[in-house]
Amino acid sequence: MTAMKWSFPLVLLPLAAMAQRNDAAYCNALIEKYQAHVVPMYGRGSMPPPIDGDQAVAQCKAGDAAGGIPVLERKLRNAGFDLPKRD
Repeated sequence: MTAMKWSFPLVLLPLAAMAQRNDAAYCNALIEKYQAHVVPMYGRGSMPPPIDGDQAVAQCKAGDAAGGIPVLERKLRNAGFDLPKRD
């Protein structure tokens, strides 16, 4: 039974690392689409892009996918864009 206690957390470590990589890749895909499509929409007018979008990009780039993903998803949806596919 002791071996079972120790093997379970060891299995979770690779799964957690894989999830973080997937989140980082998804964050990067969101950033790419946000910067290519949403940010230029603000350049057409006199308003700068919203600060929360820039903060979400910074969070993703800093490794905080959980903080950046929801904001970027909302920004893309609100602008009428489909979200990139998430692996």
